[in-house]
Amino acid sequence: MGTSLAAQRGILIKSSKALEAAKKIDLIVFDKTGTLTKGEPEVTKMLSLVKDEKKLLQLAASVEANSEHPLAKAIVFRAKKDRLKILPVEGFKVLPGKGIKALVLGRQVLVGTQRLLQEQGVVAGKVATKKIKAWEKEGQTVVVIAWGEETLGLIAIADTLKKHAAEAIADLHKMGKKTAIITGDNKRVARAIADKVNITRVLAQVLPQEKAQEIKKLQQQYKVSFVGDGINDAPALAQSDLGIVLSSGTDIAMETGEIILVQNDLRKVSSAIELSSFTFKKIKQNLFWAFIYNLLGIPIAAGVLYPLTGALLSPTIAAAAMAFSSVSVVTNSLLMKRYKGL
Repeated sequence: MGTSLAAQRGILIKSSKALEAAKKIDLIVFDKTGTLTKGEPEVTKMLSLVKDEKKLLQLAASVEANSEHPLAKAIVFRAKKDRLKILPVEGFKVLPGKGIKALVLGRQVLVGTQRLLQEQGVVAGKVATKKIKAWEKEGQTVVVIAWGEETLGLIAIADTLKKHAAEAIADLHKMGKKTAIITGDNKRVARAIADKVNITRVLAQVLPQEKAQEIKKLQQQYKVSFVGDGINDAPALAQSDLGIVLSSGTDIAMETGEIILVQNDLRKVSSAIELSSFTFKKIKQNLFWAFIYNLLGIPIAAGVLYPLTGALLSPTIAAAAMAFSSVSVVTNSLLMKRYKGL
């Protein structure tokens, strides 16, 4: 009945184990991109440090055209909108959590974080560094572009929060649950997003392959649920005590997760936890009805009252009691249909 109620309301619970785990969760960790946010970022600002501003966007888009990352798609979309030609690239290489490097027109192009440029021996400069900090405080992800040893400029990309994200977090806090956000973005960007939805705990600059390890650390203190949607979320979903996936996510994420939110509504996270508690409350009631007849009837059938009253339990009454036990359990379960908590 519990899983049926959930399914009717857009929550697919794969097993009774998942339903049981939900009520025990202390901390819910949300992935940022595509989970808390829409995963449809767009270019909002650009700062060119060279005379040819189009060159900045063209080189970035040429490299990012080979990537499936949402940020990459935002840059390519803007370049196409500005009718810029995508140049051929060679030696394309993704550096997880940092960015991309490739050869364009025979020179190395770096598109990614300031950390990537530093590792490659390229200096962003004071003007760029100052602007990066300012834009990141606004919650925007800043991509730095370098060509050879020259920093060409910056592109700021913003992703909007999902409609009910703040409400979903508020519902969890009312239930006494703790929340956290995990992202590959730096602390300033992560903190800006977290503040908008009132999440206090921030796990920033976490590489995709490190997410599962971070969840494992949290499990030393809490029963942890991870909410995600992407391919790189699968290890963290598997590691957590309860993996919750949005139906807009990748196939591998949905295969790994134990609860799927069919309507992509984050408010259903608290609904799943609440329904889990309600279901197990019913289970305890059913256990009472299942055993109370035996606890009372068996001693009487064994003759505990016979020396005093001469009473014995008729087999007919015993059979009726057992039948009524089953009827009461089923009826109590069916009353769950009246549940209005979701």
